Amino acid sequence: MLKSVTDPSPAGLPRGVWVLGFVSLLMDVSSELIHSLLPVFMVSILGASVLQVGWIEGVAESTALIVKVFSGALSDFLGRRKGLAVFGYGLAALTKPLFALAATLDVVFTARMLDRIGKGIRGAPRDALLADLTPVGIRGTAFGLRQALDAVGATLGPCLAMAFMWWWADQFRAVFWIAVIPAVASVALLAFGLKEPAPAQRERRTNPIRRENLRKLGKTYWWITVIGAAITLARFSEAFLILRAQQLGVAIAFVPLVLVLMSLAFSLSAYPFGKLSDRVDRRGLLVIGLIILVAADLLLALASTWWMVFLGATLWGIHLGATQGLIAAMVADAAPKELRGTAFGFFNLVCGLATLFASVIAGLLWDWFGSDATFGAAAGFCIFAIVVLTIGRRPSSSSPR
Repeated sequence: MLKSVTDPSPAGLPRGVWVLGFVSLLMDVSSELIHSLLPVFMVSILGASVLQVGWIEGVAESTALIVKVFSGALSDFLGRRKGLAVFGYGLAALTKPLFALAATLDVVFTARMLDRIGKGIRGAPRDALLADLTPVGIRGTAFGLRQALDAVGATLGPCLAMAFMWWWADQFRAVFWIAVIPAVASVALLAFGLKEPAPAQRERRTNPIRRENLRKLGKTYWWITVIGAAITLARFSEAFLILRAQQLGVAIAFVPLVLVLMSLAFSLSAYPFGKLSDRVDRRGLLVIGLIILVAADLLLALASTWWMVFLGATLWGIHLGATQGLIAAMVADAAPKELRGTAFGFFNLVCGLATLFASVIAGLLWDWFGSDATFGAAAGFCIFAIVVLTIGRRPSSSSPR
């Protein structure tokens, strides 16, 4: 059913939404310059197993999501979010040289952990700040635009990685050094380009994660959190897409093309799906996004040539565009304004645990039974999430804040 809301163009969104989007774009260029090559670097240069890659990716990504609980709650307590976001982006920027210097898997793990801790510190305050800057009727559009710009960065990063790997004859470390430049630019743009809105006046500050405050989040919010966790179980680390491409004989210099296609599909679909989510039933859109992910996982499980992997990665990206901004807008709408950072934090805590579980299981299945079992199991988790969405009853909710 259509919702009665305005129909904004990207130009009609607040300036701060654009700033946050370009901050994400620059940091994603930096991160994907490294991450699009890192699994191959770990396996071929440092001698890691696929299970070790799964552990590192799972622990690192889940750590980022778990840290968001505390940074989100702290931003609610302080009534300020920008400072935490700047610190988180700054920490991520400082870790980039470690990847270039890494001679052992332990150094890569340390760099990956610190990088993801930075992501965790900035994530919930940034999302809450975006919601603070945006009127309720266009939040899906705003989150979709930020996700789209984020995905543009995730597209440019692997493209640059391929170009530099070809130019420098597969010199991983030289490419990793280049990643420092957009990371520093991202921090500078956020620090000097965004003015945070004044915090609302409150009688007194209380611990946002006290039991009485958590009760204010409501049943609808916790239902959305369960759905987010179910979706996360069906979508493990993208490192496995890279390893699947290498397994089928794609040259190392062109392996990042997998992430290019995924991110390009993500960037082109995130804004239209986000805008659509302001007008139609969001649960139906989530189901559509999950059906697309089932198709992607089955294609990757059955892949016998490079083009099947590339098509599967493209479908994976369309799934991300259909679901990521949409569910973030659902969290923002379900949470009280004064607990918005905490809400994003707990949402990401639950999803972080699901990410760890999914990536470790994916690595075990790959080592024991092969890549087809990994992607087949992901399709099974995805079908489970669809069942939860279609059969489970959503609690009634109050109007968004």
